Amino acid sequence: MQQKNYIGHPSQIMGVEEYRLMHGKGDHMHMLHIRNGLGMELMINADRCADISRLCLDGKNLSYTSVAGNVAPSYYTMGQDGLGFLKSFNCGFLTTCGFNNIGSPNEDEGKMHGLHGNIGNTPSDYIYHTENDKQIEIHAVIKDHVLFGAKFTLKRVFTISKISNQIILKDNILNEGSKTEPLMYLYHINLGYPLLDEHAEIYINSAHVSPRDETSKKGLSSWNQILPPTPNFSEQCFYHTYNTDTANMMVYNNKIEKGIQIQFPTCQFPQSIQWKMMGEHDYVLGLEPCTASLDGCHRVKNSGNILSLAPGESKEFSVTVNLFNNKAQWESYL
Repeated sequence: MQQKNYIGHPSQIMGVEEYRLMHGKGDHMHMLHIRNGLGMELMINADRCADISRLCLDGKNLSYTSVAGNVAPSYYTMGQDGLGFLKSFNCGFLTTCGFNNIGSPNEDEGKMHGLHGNIGNTPSDYIYHTENDKQIEIHAVIKDHVLFGAKFTLKRVFTISKISNQIILKDNILNEGSKTEPLMYLYHINLGYPLLDEHAEIYINSAHVSPRDETSKKGLSSWNQILPPTPNFSEQCFYHTYNTDTANMMVYNNKIEKGIQIQFPTCQFPQSIQWKMMGEHDYVLGLEPCTASLDGCHRVKNSGNILSLAPGESKEFSVTVNLFNNKAQWESYL
C-alpha cells in the first residue's frame, strides 16, 4: 500500500511550511521549514539570501547557530572597522558571502568592503517552492544592484530529495550591469554540536593543506582533530586545494551516529577554507568552498587571481550535501 494512504494532509510527514518569526532582532523574518519525510529538516531564511539557518537529521542538530541568533538584515552595518558582519552573523548551516568581498575588510578604489561582503544580509526579492513525489524545490531570486555600481542577480535553487537525505544547491549569478565587475563568492558552511564535538572525525580529499596565518600554522599538524570547547581558543583557518574534479569534505560523529558529506566541483571553487573555532560557545567547524583567498578584494585583485563577469555574463556555482545515519553509509562515500 502506498504511503499516502496512511496519512491525511501531506504535512503530517513532509513538505514546506512558511513562518514569520516574532520578537527580538529576528522579528517578522520570513522562514521556510522543510521536511523531506526521511528525517531531514532544514530552515531557509528568505530574508537572508535564502540561506539555510538550520539543518537537522532525526532530530539531531548538524549546524551551528552563533550567539547572535536570528538577526534581520535591517540590523546589519559594516561598522568603522568593517567587522559589523559578526554582530549579525547567524552562521546557520549556510551563509552566502560576496559578491564584492570575501574575507578581510579592505579598501579598494576608494570604497570600503566589509568582512565577507553584504549579500548574506540581502533579502530575497521573491521566493517560492514546488513539489512532486521525488523532491521539493525552493526557488529564490536575490538582487544586489547599486545605482552607479555593480548589478548582480543571484538565481538560487535548492533541490531537496524525498528519496534520500540529500540537498543540491545550484546558483546562477548574472552581471546585469554595463561594465565588467569583479566577483568573489564563498559558501560559509558551518557545522556545530552535537555533530561537532571531540568524537567527530573529519575527512577532506585535498591534495594540499596550508595555514592562513601564524596562529593557524601552529595547528597545521592537527587540522583534522576536533577538541572539546576550549577557553580563549584562537581561530585557525586552513586552505585546502585539490587535484580532483570534485572536492569531498566529510564529518562523522559515532556518538550520535550521524554524518555529512559536502561536495563541490573544483572548476567552480578552486579551493576551500577550513575554519576551526574550538572556543567555548564559539564552537564551530566551517567548511567553505570559495573562489579566492580570504585576503580581501583589494589584494586578490592586485594578485590577478580574481574572478570577473562581463556585462550579460553569468557564472554557475553548486554544492551537494548528503546526510548519513551510520558509519558504513558514511564510509561508502569516502
